[in-house]
Amino acid sequence: MQRRDKPKQADEVTSARAFLDFQRATVLAKADGLDAAALAQPLAPSSMTLGGLLKHLAYVEHWWTREVFLGLEPQEPWASVDWTADEDWDWHSAVDDAPESVRHLLEVSIAASDEVLETASFDDLSVRLSRTGEQFSLRWIVLHLVEEYARHAGHADLLREAVDGSTGE
Repeated sequence: MQRRDKPKQADEVTSARAFLDFQRATVLAKADGLDAAALAQPLAPSSMTLGGLLKHLAYVEHWWTREVFLGLEPQEPWASVDWTADEDWDWHSAVDDAPESVRHLLEVSIAASDEVLETASFDDLSVRLSRTGEQFSLRWIVLHLVEEYARHAGHADLLREAVDGSTGE
């Protein structure tokens, strides 16, 4: 995924999607060229790794667009996870994944989310309800994805710098 400049004047959907794509590409760029050992390196005192971050974001994409918005059942690798045994399985299990595998998982999750975003309206409501019994609009979900990527892009900055000194966007 390549980073592209965000449009300065565009409609709501184009603007939100451009900001989301920019954050997605930023996070993926932080993991470029790293081997399994580098993707598994934490930054003390945290146990967070770049590999775990990529796998977590793959789950976030799947959860919000496929499970919450469309109401679909989880697909693998998420379907067989015992989330009660490890609620952070996505973060922890990435240490066992090849770099190409975890990156591919995120890219496939992004593509599946994009299919939803291209066929639905920002005003469409989710099948699943929030804890308070409300439906989520697709607008809310996209803005939450922007928020999620932006938050973790900062983590990715720190993790990548700790791995090999690479800094910048």
